[in-house]
Amino acid sequence: MLNIFKNTGMRFTWISIIIVVLDQWTKQAVVNSMQLYESIEIVPFFNFTYVHNYGAAFSILYDAGGWQRYFLSVIALGVSGLILWWLKSTTRQQLLLPVAFSFILGGALGNVYDRIMHGYVIDFLDLYYGTSHWPAFNIADSAIFIGAVLLIIDMFINKEANEVDK
Repeated sequence: MLNIFKNTGMRFTWISIIIVVLDQWTKQAVVNSMQLYESIEIVPFFNFTYVHNYGAAFSILYDAGGWQRYFLSVIALGVSGLILWWLKSTTRQQLLLPVAFSFILGGALGNVYDRIMHGYVIDFLDLYYGTSHWPAFNIADSAIFIGAVLLIIDMFINKEANEVDK
């Protein structure tokens, strides 16, 4: 059993654990210190703004009537299971791919915890320029983004390894 954590991508699950803990800790800090919709300017292009996201990325399905909570939770849990299988399937020699998967897994689990426990995801990071705001996000969303970027980088770096033999 321990070999699975030594010889596969599962050895990077500690990244996922750190992301979930950091994500939940920051969300709890926001909930304990801010009122809903309160905004605190950090620098002229970045605020802490406490909001609830009932939808998916960019608030897609925000006003779908409540069913999206369960739908999005099932999808996130399914993707998390698939990522765990991928992590188990990666070899010891692979580095970037399992790290990318671990970032995505941590982010997915951080947000699915919110969705299951609260019915919404707690967002608070608010980037903007003038009056144009990027949708608010959180540490879990940032981890998913970082994981996706690492996956793209891995595709380019390991292009030959990712191609199917002809």
